[in-house]
Amino acid sequence: MLFQRLIWSALGVALLVGSLQSAVQQWQAVPIILAAERFEAQKIQPEESVAPQAAQGHSHAATDAHEPGPDAIPEWTPKDGLERSFWTWVANVMYASSMALLVLAVMGVSLWRGSALSSRSLALWVAAAGWLSLHLWPALGLPAEIPGMDVEQLGSRQGWWALAALSAALACASLAWLRSPLRWLAPILWLAVPFVVGAPQMATDSLAGFGPEAKSVLRQLWQDFVWVSHGLAVLFWVSLGLLCGSVFQRWLRPVLMSAMSADTSSGNTMKENK
Repeated sequence: MLFQRLIWSALGVALLVGSLQSAVQQWQAVPIILAAERFEAQKIQPEESVAPQAAQGHSHAATDAHEPGPDAIPEWTPKDGLERSFWTWVANVMYASSMALLVLAVMGVSLWRGSALSSRSLALWVAAAGWLSLHLWPALGLPAEIPGMDVEQLGSRQGWWALAALSAALACASLAWLRSPLRWLAPILWLAVPFVVGAPQMATDSLAGFGPEAKSVLRQLWQDFVWVSHGLAVLFWVSLGLLCGSVFQRWLRPVLMSAMSADTSSGNTMKENK
């Protein structure tokens, strides 16, 4: 019963939040991405070095080995327009459903641990922790990028993002649940960890291959996109927190309180029988 309510509650929240996020993305983020993609077609790729004459036979064999055959299946990408917008909406709803499940689950654990906050306040605090952990803290070291930018060290960037997100989540958990003098020291130490390690640096010239005018426009688009991504993240987590608070209060809190009361009564009965 509780599990079904949790799943359906998360899906309902995700449909609303994902739809709102998609609408604002179409208004704010998509024009920047499309503008950057138009410049991306003008990017000059570095010329490949010519193989020595002595190795021509080997280079031809390697080229033939890497060229796709006539039966090769081309990589699928959504078409611009309605199809691309639809799959963006699907991705937003799927992401929102996973985050809604996370927020509602953390709220349930907090209630079980004796939180005295109202459902809406608790949801907003949990959403704030999600925003800090999954957006702000990783974005301080790895800001959002636009199409056409050269990205190096992908593996180390992904690893640092995970470290920053985990450190921020542990900082929030320490602040919420520790009851010792370390309650204020531990979060500071956790938040410092990823920056002590150091975020991977971007490429020396992340816009290499573009002309001076294109670089100037793309840098401005990049700055705009970074700010838009911050705004979208705030909108996402605030709307998620507000809706999760209402859904939790209406559908999940009564069931959880009933289950907790039943467990307490059962425990008291067992003590009396002993």
